[in-house]
Amino acid sequence: MAKLHQETHKINTVGWLRAAVLGANDGIVSTASLVLGVAASGADHAAILVAGIAGLVAGAMSMATGEYVSVSSQKDTEKAAINKERRELEEDYTSEHAELAAIFVRRGLDLTLANEVADKLMAHDALGAHALEELGISEMTSARPLQAALASASSFAVGAALPLGIVLLAPAPHLMLIVAAGALLSLAFLGGIAAKAGGAKIFPAVVRVSFWSALALAVTFGVGAIFGAKGG
Repeated sequence: MAKLHQETHKINTVGWLRAAVLGANDGIVSTASLVLGVAASGADHAAILVAGIAGLVAGAMSMATGEYVSVSSQKDTEKAAINKERRELEEDYTSEHAELAAIFVRRGLDLTLANEVADKLMAHDALGAHALEELGISEMTSARPLQAALASASSFAVGAALPLGIVLLAPAPHLMLIVAAGALLSLAFLGGIAAKAGGAKIFPAVVRVSFWSALALAVTFGVGAIFGAKGG
């Protein structure tokens, strides 16, 4: 008996990879920028550390809340669309069968084969077939608000832990330089890993994330220095 051929594609990792990279990037950039801004204002080491911890907690909660609300809205939309399909199947099964067959005809099947495929799929799971083929909703892609919120908060916290660790360990005279260098190197590495995992070119991804991250760090440092000087 011939074995089933299974393929894996890098695009299958794009969804979770994008969320994880976005959260970690935000954690590193936000916390490192906050630390640099507070340090540039002339604050002492304890104040810098407290600001960094507050940034980690606030950022993780913000990411979790935003992701939960966003994905919950998506889930509500999906649920409403599936309920509509369920009602249509109950009220006019024949038209829904013709609609599913028409989808396969547009994809290149002749009408006879399209009807046979629609017969088989609807006999097995009519609602699931319409959800997937008509709405693009499947068990694998359906929205999971709590999972998304936890993943976003966790990835942000992991990213934010890096600059906080540097604050704890780096000598005070070189704190800002080491935080900035550590953040940029980590972001470049993370961008490269994400590009490789997604099958994209590594160098443009590294340059892109490094440039915008450096800009964010520089702007926050500048703001801290200006207001710190005024405060003094």
